[in-house]
Amino acid sequence: MAVAAVLQALVLAGCDRAADSSAPVAATRGAGNDTAVDGTAVAMPPAPAGRERLILAFGDSLYAGYGVARGHSLPDVLQATLRRKDVNATIVNAGVSGDTSAAGRQRFAFALDSLPRKPDLILLGLGGNDVLRQIAPAETRANLTAMMDEARRRKIPVVLTGMRAPPNLGPEYQAAFDTIWPDLAKTYGAGLYPFILDGVIGDTALMQRDHVHPNTRGIDRIADRFTPIILGQLDKG
Repeated sequence: MAVAAVLQALVLAGCDRAADSSAPVAATRGAGNDTAVDGTAVAMPPAPAGRERLILAFGDSLYAGYGVARGHSLPDVLQATLRRKDVNATIVNAGVSGDTSAAGRQRFAFALDSLPRKPDLILLGLGGNDVLRQIAPAETRANLTAMMDEARRRKIPVVLTGMRAPPNLGPEYQAAFDTIWPDLAKTYGAGLYPFILDGVIGDTALMQRDHVHPNTRGIDRIADRFTPIILGQLDKG
């Protein structure tokens, strides 16, 4: 019930806050500390030895780091976690708050072309703002499919981070929306983290006061759960 209530809040609050217009930034900081909103020190370990793994994190505010200080977005924490596991990972954060799947589709090829080289992996997380605007699931599916086609054309593996629709939008919308990510993962042989807020949403200790975006502790938990999926995908390359 708590999760359903918070998912419903997604429709009311959403991921596109006018106060945050985060633009894509490179999460390539060296060793050092940033301080998050809650005062947590964020340490970025140095890159370990070994082949660099370049990863593009492409999504909305849940990637951009809405509501947390620079250095503690999900891509930042994933990069630090991978480096602590002796993976020479550099994650470029191309998360933009407020992006729908359509907006992401428009800038996807440009983001890839702007990288110094072809990435070893793409983390693709869009859809929350589509729910906010009650965009037809067929449109969301088409936009994500186009991005998956582009990644396939460039021979870049993808890990999808899924989203879920709140129950108040009705069972038909919910069923059509929630199946997008597992269907795409199966079709394209992509990695899948089924619901990006799994284990976090509904827990006030892990969420910001908007009940939509994770706080630094919540981001840490997502990163802990997400990292093994990324490692599994990198091992295939």
